[in-house]
Amino acid sequence: MGEHNRFDATTRVDPDGDFVPALLKADTPEQVAQLALRHAQALFGCHAVRLVWDLGMASNGQPLRHTYPNTPPNTAEVALIDAALEAGDEIRATVSETGMSRLASVLGDVRAGSQAVLLTDWPAIGGDSRDGEAWREFLSLVAERIGDVLELAYACLAVERLEKAARLQSALYAIADLASSALDMSEMLRRLHAVVGKLMYAENFLIALYNAERDTLRFIYFVDAKDLNLVPSDEDIPAESFRNSLTLAVIRHGQPAWGPSKQLYRDFGLEWEEVYGPNSADWLGVPMAAEGKVCGAVVVQSYDQAGCYSEEDRDLLVFVAQHILTALMRKQAHAELERRVDERTRELTAEVHERKRGEKLQAALYAIADLASGELAMSEMLQRIHSVVDELMYARNFFIALYSTQRDTIRFIYFADEKDPGMYDPDAEIPAEQMRGSFTLGLIRHGRPVKGSARFVAELLAVPGGVGRGSPAEDFLGVPMVVDGEVRGAVVVQSYDETVRYTDEDSTLLSYVAQHIQTAMARKQAQAELDRRVQDRTRELASAVSELRDQIGERERIEQQLMHEALHDSLTGLPNRSFLLDALGRAVSRMQRDPQHLFAVLFLDLDRFKVVNDSVGHLVGDEMLKLSGQRIAACVRKPDVVARLGGDEFALLLEDIHGPEDAYHAAQRVLDALSEPMRLAGKELYPSASIGIAFSDPRYLNAEELLRDADVAMYRAKAHGRHRFEVFDEHLHQEALRLLDLEGELRNGLARSEFAPYFQTIVRLSDAHVVGWEALLRWQHPTRGLLRPTDFLAVAEESGIAEQIDWQIFEKTCLEIPRLVSRGGYVTINVSAQHFRSPELAQKLLNLLAAHQVAAHSVRIEMTEGALFENSDQVRATLEILRQAGVMAALDDFGTGYSSLSYLHRFPMQVLKIDRSFVTDLDSDHKGGSTAVVRAVIALAATLGMEVVAEGIETSTQRDRLLELGCELGQGFLFAHPQAAAGLAAVH
Repeated sequence: MGEHNRFDATTRVDPDGDFVPALLKADTPEQVAQLALRHAQALFGCHAVRLVWDLGMASNGQPLRHTYPNTPPNTAEVALIDAALEAGDEIRATVSETGMSRLASVLGDVRAGSQAVLLTDWPAIGGDSRDGEAWREFLSLVAERIGDVLELAYACLAVERLEKAARLQSALYAIADLASSALDMSEMLRRLHAVVGKLMYAENFLIALYNAERDTLRFIYFVDAKDLNLVPSDEDIPAESFRNSLTLAVIRHGQPAWGPSKQLYRDFGLEWEEVYGPNSADWLGVPMAAEGKVCGAVVVQSYDQAGCYSEEDRDLLVFVAQHILTALMRKQAHAELERRVDERTRELTAEVHERKRGEKLQAALYAIADLASGELAMSEMLQRIHSVVDELMYARNFFIALYSTQRDTIRFIYFADEKDPGMYDPDAEIPAEQMRGSFTLGLIRHGRPVKGSARFVAELLAVPGGVGRGSPAEDFLGVPMVVDGEVRGAVVVQSYDETVRYTDEDSTLLSYVAQHIQTAMARKQAQAELDRRVQDRTRELASAVSELRDQIGERERIEQQLMHEALHDSLTGLPNRSFLLDALGRAVSRMQRDPQHLFAVLFLDLDRFKVVNDSVGHLVGDEMLKLSGQRIAACVRKPDVVARLGGDEFALLLEDIHGPEDAYHAAQRVLDALSEPMRLAGKELYPSASIGIAFSDPRYLNAEELLRDADVAMYRAKAHGRHRFEVFDEHLHQEALRLLDLEGELRNGLARSEFAPYFQTIVRLSDAHVVGWEALLRWQHPTRGLLRPTDFLAVAEESGIAEQIDWQIFEKTCLEIPRLVSRGGYVTINVSAQHFRSPELAQKLLNLLAAHQVAAHSVRIEMTEGALFENSDQVRATLEILRQAGVMAALDDFGTGYSSLSYLHRFPMQVLKIDRSFVTDLDSDHKGGSTAVVRAVIALAATLGMEVVAEGIETSTQRDRLLELGCELGQGFLFAHPQAAAGLAAVH
C-alpha cells in the first residue's frame, strides 16, 4: 500500500474519514471489494453491483477471474466487463429493466498482467467535474489497495506451491528409495503405504497380485478401516471368488478405474456383493503390468469423502504400483540410488532453508506471543505490548484491569489515556461498588467482547447514567480475560476521534492480546511463588551442590558415551560408517585445498565368513569379527582410522602417506595379521581377507566415491583368488562400466528374444546312433555375434535376470522338441540351482510342456551337485513330482563336487554325467587317475541302475577308452558341435 499521506489528502473521497482507514486494514481482495461497493454507494449515490479481478492463470492460459459478491455475472455483465478491459477505459450501458446507466470502470493494472473492473448502476449520466475527479480518486485508491493485497495473495500462493512441490518431490524420492531398499516386502509395503498416505487419502489401501496361469489373486497388503474381513497375505485365492470385485475388474481390463464404487460397478457391469466390503464414496485402482502382462493392482478408497481423488492421485498411484512390481529387480542399483537421493535431499534442504529465510519475515506477527512469554518486568512488558497493539490498531487509549472474585475488587495494572492520564493507581484495589458506573465493571459482568459507541455500550452493559466514568469516548472496544470459564479482568481500547471505528478484526486481535496478557500474569505469579520457594530452599540446596556436580559429571559421561556409541560399532568398538565418512570427507576437503596431501582408502572383506557363521554359529563369528578388528587396528598408525562398515566389511583411512607403497605395505600387514590362526570355541580357524585400495585424487568430490571405488577393487581381489589386494585404476572403472552396459544389453536382449537354444547330440558310443540332444544356451548378440554362457551368464545371475533368460530358452526348446523326437529320443534342458528355490518349479515346467504338447518322457532336466544342497528337501520334492510325471533327472559334472553316495540314494536321479575334465585325461597312457574315477562312476551307476553319459569327447581314443570301461553313451565335438535347431534336419 502507498504511504499514509497518500490517503490523508483524499477528503473528497472520504469526508467522514472511515473509508480510508478501513481500506488500509483490508488484507484480502474480498474485503477491499466489500468496502469499495459499500462506499461507492454511500459516497457517490450509485448502486454498486460487483467488483471483478484476476488472480493467476488457469491451465488453459486464461486468467482466473474472481468476483465479489461471489455470484457469477450474467451474460450482459460479462460482455460489458470484456468491452471495458479491451478499451482500457470506462464503458456505459443502459439497463433496460431499470432505466439505469451501468458503468464498467477499469481500475488499471492493479498488478503486473492483472486488471480489475468495478460495475456500478447510476441513476443518471453526468455529474460536475469535482464529482468526476473524486470518482477517479476513489477508483485509484481501490486499485492501489487491491493491487497490494493481490501481491500478498500471489506471494502466499507461490510459497504454497513451493511447499507442495517439495513435499511431492520428497515423497517420490522416498518411494524410489523404498523400492530399492533391502527391507523385506511386508515392511517395505507398510512404509510405502505411509508415504502414499502423505500424498493422498490412503487410509484404506490394498495391493493384490494376479497369477494368470492359475487365475488366482493374492492380497499381499490389505489395510481397511471398515472392511474387517482379513485376507491372508500368503494365500492364493481363485479369481472366481472375486468375479464381481472392482480389483479383479481393473486387472482384467488393464486400465485404471476411478470414481464412486457404485458407478464403477455399473460401468464394469458387475453386481455388488457384501463380501467385497461396503461401497466407497470414491475408489481408485490401477493395474501393475510387466512385459505387457497385468500382474496385479493397487487400490485406495474413501468411504465418506466423495471426489477426494484426482488425476494427479491416479498418476501417482500408477507410479507407486510400478515400483512395487519392480522392487526386487532393482536391488543391484540400491547403492547408486541412495547416493543420488542423498544429493537431491541436500538440494531440497537448501531450498527449504532459503524458503525459511522468507518465513522469518512473518516473525513480527508473533511479537505479542514472544512478549507474553518473555522475562521482562510486568510494567515493561505491558508497555511493549501497548506499542505492538498500537501498530496494529488505534490504541492510544489502552488499559488493563484485573478483577478479584474473592475480594470483589478491580485493579488497573496498566492505564494510558489521552484525556484522563493518571486516573487510576496501578497498585490500588478499587471496590467494585465504587465502579458501578464504569464500562470496565460492566464488561467484566457481561463476560463477552463489546465494541461500539459510548451510548451503545452503555445501553448494552446497562451502565447507570448511560455514559460511564471518565471522558466519553467516540468508539469503545473491550474484551474480557477469561480463565476456566471465570472472568479475571478486561483489556480495553477506546478512541476520542470520531473517524476511528473498531472492527471485528480488531476485536479478535484484542482477544488474542488479552489471552496472552492473562498467560503472562499467571507466569509472573508462578515465577514470584517460585522465587519465594527458591529463597526458602537456598540453604537446603547449598548442601546438595556437591551431589549436583556429581550428577552433572555423570550426565556428561553418559553424553560422551552416547556420542561414542553413535559413531562406533557396538560389536568391535571400532568407528562405524558415519565416523569414517566424516573423517574421509575432511580428508577430501583437505586434499582439494592442498593437492600435496595424499591419503588412501582400503576396503576389506573377510573371505568365506558366511561359512564360519553357518558352520560354528554367529557367536563364534562375532568373536572372529572382534579379533579381526583388533588385528587390523594394530597394523596402522594412531592417526589412521579403522572402521567396521557392517557384516564382515572393514575400511581403513591412511592419512598423510608418502606414496602408494605405504598403502601396499599396510595392506600386506593386514593380510599377514589376519592369516594367523584363531583359536575360537575349541576350533582353530584360518581367516583371510580381500582388500581393495583407492588413492586420493582431485576427481573425487565426496567420501562415498572413494569408498565405492575401493569396494570395486576389493571385488576384483576376490575374483583373482582372495587373500590379496588390488588397486582401483581406470581399467577397473571401465570394467565396471562394461558390466553395467552388458547388464543393459542383457535386458534388451531378453526383451528382443535374442537368446536361443543350440542342440548337441547325445550318441551311443558303439555306433554313434543319436539317442538325444542337450539344449545349450546361446546369445545371438546384434553386434558381437554368437556368445557362449561364459561371456555373459555371471552378469545375468548377478543382475537377477538369469532365470528369465532360462525360461525364454525353455520356451523355445519346447517349440523344437516335437520335431526332434518325432522318431524317438529325448531332449535335455539345464536347470540352475536358483530355479529349485521355488516350490512351483515342477508345476511350471509341466504346464510349459502341456502348453506345447510335449510328452514328459521326451524331456530330461540336468542339474549340478551344488543345487542338491541349497535346499535339499525342496529339490527332492520337485524331482519326485517330475519323476511321477515322466521327466527324468540327470546329475551334471559328476565327480567335480561333493560326489557323495549318500545323496544319490536320497534324490530320484536316473542319469550321471561324467565331467569333461575326467574324459580329457583318458587320452594319456596312464591307467590310473581319471581312468579309476570313470571306472568307479560307471560301477556306481550300474549298482544304482542309472545311465552314464560322458561329456566332452573330442578324440576317438577317448571314445574307445570309455567303451572299454563300460560307458555306453556320450557327447562331444567328436560327434557334433552344438547347432541351431534349423541345422539339425540333416542329423535326424
